[in-house]
Amino acid sequence: MAKATKKQALGRGLSALLKDPDKDIKSSHNTTDKVIGSIVEIDLNTIEVNPFQPRTSFNEETLRELASSIKELGVIQPITVRKLTNNTYQLVSGERRFRASKLIGNTTIPAYIRTANDQESLEMALVENIQRQDLDPIEIALSYQRLIEEINLTQEQMSERVGKKRSTIANYLRLLKLDPIIQTGMRDGFISMGHGRAIITIENQDNQLDIYEQILSNKLSVRATEALVKSYRTETPSQSSKKEASLPKHIKKGLKEFSEYFGHKIDVKVSKNGSGKITIPFHSEEDFNRIKKLIRSAK
Repeated sequence: MAKATKKQALGRGLSALLKDPDKDIKSSHNTTDKVIGSIVEIDLNTIEVNPFQPRTSFNEETLRELASSIKELGVIQPITVRKLTNNTYQLVSGERRFRASKLIGNTTIPAYIRTANDQESLEMALVENIQRQDLDPIEIALSYQRLIEEINLTQEQMSERVGKKRSTIANYLRLLKLDPIIQTGMRDGFISMGHGRAIITIENQDNQLDIYEQILSNKLSVRATEALVKSYRTETPSQSSKKEASLPKHIKKGLKEFSEYFGHKIDVKVSKNGSGKITIPFHSEEDFNRIKKLIRSAK
């Protein structure tokens, strides 16, 4: 029963990596024998952070909230460390718990001790990172990419490690094809993964950025973004260039301004006598109401 509880506390991804968590290997720390594969209290000052930690920033507010929780309830889920030389340890996972414990002045922390080489440590840190709930999509995608490039895992192997469908992993990896500016916008929370998945179907990065700017300026929903992307994809470059070439210069300039204002590619037809028709497309009731508000505000 105790064995099952211990495995559950580690999380599905880490449990898959710990091939033999109950193997009895003795080591000495402060003249007390400790069992690698067991959960024990160790001195916080003997722990160094993991150089392979994929996460580089920690939210101060959530860290203080965690510290407050630890102060009241203690560390519910032990951190995982690997044994180094000279009675020191290195974090494999649980840096937020480690930092929060130091923040409230704790001197020890419950830790699961194990042996691991650098590659195993990196893999465990990446897997633990992926399973966090507060990561942005790009951070997850980068962790998947590191598992492929540095650990040489296939998408199938990653699926087994992290308990995610192969198609889910592929969707995250595709986000890395977005223009770096858009990736930064996703990391900062300006757009969602749904927006990113819609934009990635556009190969031309100039068009990607154009769509991204329209999402921000017009606060487009994912559905409205998908419709906008569809309008880009249905019009081939040759059709677009031929149509624009036949328009007068003043119409071309105004057309760009219209498109930016309404968040859609506006269609203009001009007859030989100079008269014409402007068509403003909409793709949903929400999109129609948005355009209506823009027209009213321009009065």
